[in-house]
Amino acid sequence: MLSETPVRDRIVRAAADLLTEGGREAVTVRSVSRAAAVQAPTIYRQFGDMAGLLDAAASWGFAAYLHAQAARDPADDPVDDLRRGWDLHVGFGVANPAFHALMYGDPRPRVRPTAARVAADILRQLVARVAEAGRLRVDVDRAAEMVHAASCGVTLTLIRGGDPGLSVASREAVVTAVCADSPAARAIRPPDRAIRHAVALRAALPEVAADLSPAERALLAEWLDRLTTA
Repeated sequence: MLSETPVRDRIVRAAADLLTEGGREAVTVRSVSRAAAVQAPTIYRQFGDMAGLLDAAASWGFAAYLHAQAARDPADDPVDDLRRGWDLHVGFGVANPAFHALMYGDPRPRVRPTAARVAADILRQLVARVAEAGRLRVDVDRAAEMVHAASCGVTLTLIRGGDPGLSVASREAVVTAVCADSPAARAIRPPDRAIRHAVALRAALPEVAADLSPAERALLAEWLDRLTTA
């Protein structure tokens, strides 16, 4: 029954359903009001404006997709987990182009939808795990940005009808560029163990430098950053 579902949740789900069925153009105050059985002022009280509602709808759609994938256990190999993170991102965008467009289709400086921030945090955690294993060639932020930029570009291409094999090929090219110890990476150049260890230490610095003073931590971080970005 409608009365058994909180009003905010009912509105968000109605907007998400409309997005799935008809894209951004299908989501209007009138259509959401009708689908959720609420008055227009209720929408504005709950979300402020249409941008707030769309942000909530995108977050709900992304969270629902993540929940559906949550039964999968983490891989033993952090690089394989990074691959799965790529596949998750691309799979969500291809299956839900309207949600992907809300998350990434209107890039503005210092403005990022909530769902996009969550996705970026998940990706950075996956990259940090690779770094902590001593298998990252570049610093965590640079690697995360490279994976994010490439996976977003691939997703947009596939949404437009590109070759499905593009995702795996692009994924492996990026993995080779940022990760060490893969056969493809070794074929290009020998792994630089010193750089990988520096990246790993930089990623773990907040945990291992508790006995250092703030100035010492800052100095060590600066040295490690120089090593990993040289």
